[in-house]
Amino acid sequence: MIRVLIVDDQELIRQSLKIVLNVSAGIEVVDTAASGAEALKSVAAHRPDVVLMDIRMPEMDGVEATRLIKERYPQTKVIVLTTFDDDEYVFGALKHGASGYLLKGSGISELAEAINIAYSGGALINPNIASKVISQFSNLAKNSTRVQVDEGAARDISKSEWQIIRTVGCGMSNKEIAQELCLSEGTVRNAISSILFKLDLRDRTQLAIWAVQSGVVNRGPG
Repeated sequence: MIRVLIVDDQELIRQSLKIVLNVSAGIEVVDTAASGAEALKSVAAHRPDVVLMDIRMPEMDGVEATRLIKERYPQTKVIVLTTFDDDEYVFGALKHGASGYLLKGSGISELAEAINIAYSGGALINPNIASKVISQFSNLAKNSTRVQVDEGAARDISKSEWQIIRTVGCGMSNKEIAQELCLSEGTVRNAISSILFKLDLRDRTQLAIWAVQSGVVNRGPG
């Protein structure tokens, strides 16, 4: 059973999501919260597997709440619920470790699928905002402090792993990478973990920044 926390400043949305998700197979809503500050207390008390996080809230917005949750409880997955007007916030949450983004108004089946994907370690970005997120991400990568990788470690990367690094740098989710390279999502997850270990990188974000900075994303599929 996947334990879920719903965070939104509108009670109607909180209660509606709670009702529909509680009848979804394999999902249990353990609590709801009306702000980022309340979310932090709830995560500490209930230790949910997945948090559905509204982006604009009083006291503490979803970006800051995501940052603090991922710092304190790195195993907890966060899915941001956003709108077309939240572009400036979206990348901030991704940078702090959010597992994916869905537009408010997404169907229940899509939401349940996103929860399952995040729980299993995958990532989900709504196609309508993916291009904007990737654009912001590339700009940050080009302007941020360079991510250093040992040259000897890079030489240990196989051809298939270079293909995965390229797709991560392009902003693809595990599901998209699996489809592009004709692999299973489990194989992609394991490969990314192996790559991070070989390159001594902290997380997927560092890997993607390095892929952009080093030019890997421009090398093409071969």
